Amino acid sequence: MFPQRLDSTIAYDIAKAMRDGFNRHYKLFRTESARAKHRFETADWHGQQRAQRERIEFYDLRVREASTRLEREFKAGEQSMDVWHQIKLHYIGLLVNHHQPELAETFFNSVTTKILHRSYFQNDFIFVRPAVSTEYIENDEPTARPTYRAYYPTRESMREVIVKLVQAFELHLEFEDLDRDAGYVLEAVNERLKDVKLRANFQIQVLSGLFFRNKGAYVVGKIINGFGEVPFALPILHGKSGKLEIDAALFGEDDLLILFSFARAYFMVDMGIPSAYVQFLRSMMPRMPRAEIYNALGLAKQGKTLFYRDFLYHLRHSTDRFRIAPGIKGMVMLVFDLPSFPYVFKVIKDYYPPQKDTSREQIKGKYLLVKQHDRVGRMADTQEYSQVAFPRERFDDELIAEIQKFAPSQLEITDGDGDGKMEVVIKHVYIERRMIPLNIYLQEAFDVGVTEPAAKEQIERAVVEYGNAIKDLVAANIFPGDMLWKNFGITRHGKVVFYDYDEIEYITDCKFRRVPTPRNEEEEMSGEVWYTVGPKDVFPETFGPFLLGNDTVREVFMKHHGDLLDSAFWQSHQARIQAGHVFDVFPYERSKRFTVMYPKECTV
Repeated sequence: MFPQRLDSTIAYDIAKAMRDGFNRHYKLFRTESARAKHRFETADWHGQQRAQRERIEFYDLRVREASTRLEREFKAGEQSMDVWHQIKLHYIGLLVNHHQPELAETFFNSVTTKILHRSYFQNDFIFVRPAVSTEYIENDEPTARPTYRAYYPTRESMREVIVKLVQAFELHLEFEDLDRDAGYVLEAVNERLKDVKLRANFQIQVLSGLFFRNKGAYVVGKIINGFGEVPFALPILHGKSGKLEIDAALFGEDDLLILFSFARAYFMVDMGIPSAYVQFLRSMMPRMPRAEIYNALGLAKQGKTLFYRDFLYHLRHSTDRFRIAPGIKGMVMLVFDLPSFPYVFKVIKDYYPPQKDTSREQIKGKYLLVKQHDRVGRMADTQEYSQVAFPRERFDDELIAEIQKFAPSQLEITDGDGDGKMEVVIKHVYIERRMIPLNIYLQEAFDVGVTEPAAKEQIERAVVEYGNAIKDLVAANIFPGDMLWKNFGITRHGKVVFYDYDEIEYITDCKFRRVPTPRNEEEEMSGEVWYTVGPKDVFPETFGPFLLGNDTVREVFMKHHGDLLDSAFWQSHQARIQAGHVFDVFPYERSKRFTVMYPKECTV
């Protein structure tokens, strides 16, 4: 009996050490998130960007730390499978009253698979499903904040309550005129509610943590009246005076979905009980998967875990087959999808055409850059997976042949668990939201005919949004590289998003030049590039022939974004970025800004 008791002791010690490793991770994660408030108050925008980038690396660092400790102190990798079963049972017991049990379970999975060197989907010793409920978790410590605060205004006290709920966040920087801004918000609320009767349950619920991202802080909550709920967000910015202003009032699920979009950087928000925040946000945005909400909150590993569970669940309840994704095939990435599933799967090819001077590691570096960078609503977030198994019967033979031809190193077809059911294993894959490729979106309008009002409007909206997307990327210090229409997509909200990252560069690393004036007739008539071109040289005036072959497209583009063909536009933005300027990029339409809606001299 003694060895069995000894095994149980080791199992408990390993489980406790793993729990302690997670607690250290979340404490550091939460501390860094809480510091966003001070960086916002002091307008430390570069510090905010740096913290957002570095926080993404926290998780992997803590997993390595925990794995190293378990190997050093307990030789965890040499323990028997019986011990590992006990470790998991002890770990579940340690999470019964934990405030972040779902995150701790994912941490357990990460450490366990690292130590046991088993792929995620084959491991018998991980949390395939949650073992500890996240429902109704409460922090009963006297100093703990509730997940949300509830306010019960009347129509007469509404303005006063708006001031009160903003002041509750205790921002240590004065507002220029909070009462004025509360009046603007009140006007927006009244416009939303109109003349509806305020019911007995009328209330405003506000999450108790401010949401920080880039140069903004966001109050997030919902208005409840009778059976209706209206989600809202109030962006708080630094005004021109240096003091704070409420910049807009955003209402409804669509506005919130854009604010929390997969194409934007992760928020920093101090959360004691993250599952409660997710539940609250899901009540506001029921169409947003929980995985994407966790991602938006900076808990990308949890988002990745939930996404994979959702994917496996979808596979079990669908019968369609993976296929080569519609659209123009890429030179670097092989893309496939499952028609019934709203995501695409991207595999790096093993070789590329001569004009693509790159490597697998360089491409992975570009995707990491996008993950860590401010995506300003214009670059799709991706989930990166290794050793992903799919049922072979769900793959078109044409797709298998395509992978065997262009990415054979990334493909393995196995017998799975030895049960005769073949599996396709993709060794490395990126997964991102499916969008309509912009070239296909435009072609659909051309097929209808540019004389049709609806088609003409579709073309104009797409071209204007395309230019806006490029300008937002420029503001974020990103040069897309390959700006062809096929590398951009349309989201369900009509936003244009860039998703081909193998040629992106920092604006500050590029050299924007005008095409030199020919020195003689021979150079002028030459069909070849006769001037010297360096590896980082960009000639904006040469974009036109590749992008604007269609007269209708050219007319719209030149009207709204002709400056993109002028090197002076790029050089001026480059100079401002190099001088330390951080551009404003708003996750809502300019028309929603109070500075646009109300002249400064007016008060409400």
